Amino acid sequence: MDVWMTIALGLTMLLLGGELLVRGAVASAKSMGVSPLLIGLTLVGFGTSTPELVTSVTAALNGSPGIAVGNVVGSNIANILFILGLSAVIYPMAVNPKGFQRDALMMTAAALACLGVVLYGRMDMLMGAAFIAILLVYIVFVAVQEKRAPDEAALVAEHRAEDARKGPGKMALSLTMAVAGIAITIFGARFLVDGSIGLAKGLGISDTIIGLTIVAVGTSMPELVTSVMAALRKHADVAYGNIVGSNIFNVLFILGTTAIVHPIEMPRQIAAFDIWVMLVATGLLVYFARTGAKLQRWEGWVFIAAYATYTGYLISIA
Repeated sequence: MDVWMTIALGLTMLLLGGELLVRGAVASAKSMGVSPLLIGLTLVGFGTSTPELVTSVTAALNGSPGIAVGNVVGSNIANILFILGLSAVIYPMAVNPKGFQRDALMMTAAALACLGVVLYGRMDMLMGAAFIAILLVYIVFVAVQEKRAPDEAALVAEHRAEDARKGPGKMALSLTMAVAGIAITIFGARFLVDGSIGLAKGLGISDTIIGLTIVAVGTSMPELVTSVMAALRKHADVAYGNIVGSNIFNVLFILGTTAIVHPIEMPRQIAAFDIWVMLVATGLLVYFARTGAKLQRWEGWVFIAAYATYTGYLISIA
């Protein structure tokens, strides 16, 4: 099969699998009486990050650390500069000060932790377990805090649960849909990784470049759909919360889980350039959100222009 067809098939299956997983998991949780707050904080973020997770784990097991790490770093860059930028252009988003202080701090800490392991050059099982433990503590802390003193941040999480596309009402069908979503995602990741490796070899470029661009944007499609739909519905707070939550999940959960399954050697290119782009993008998001507690349309255009410049640079060095 042609590598482009393999990549296209993989991306399509990842998008379909992630969609089925979110619908089935959210419907199952609602049937079991799980609160919209907890669904918004955990299941929606986990479901939209599943394509990145399965792709990075598959790439690591396949001996392609460039795709595994490039997928995480590239997805975080695309989430902020492309997806959040596009969402802000569609509808400017107000930022809840209390939730911003907590979540932006965690997103920044996760980015710095990612910088640490990238510069160290290797991430092993112990580091991966530490990342997972930090994420679990954070989720429990947020859930307890919002349950005790609900504020706008709790409303954002509930909006995320409401905005998730509806699944079947019956528990058995919901679970079947979720399991089918996981299976399709796994096969899609296999096609995407195989196609990406073949493309890199055929073009004579590193798989890191492919991981930072095609793979990263492709696996971020669920975040793109969710954020753009939220912006069109004028739930811009959901778009912001979705991206911040996804970036935290990407580093702590996806990179952590991948390292537990298989130790990762960090590509030199990412250590030399791309991880710093991710940090600058994170800093810009924090700065723009803090000034005026709102992401304006012009700031969204700045994000999009920055992403176009970054992508153009990667293409030029490829």
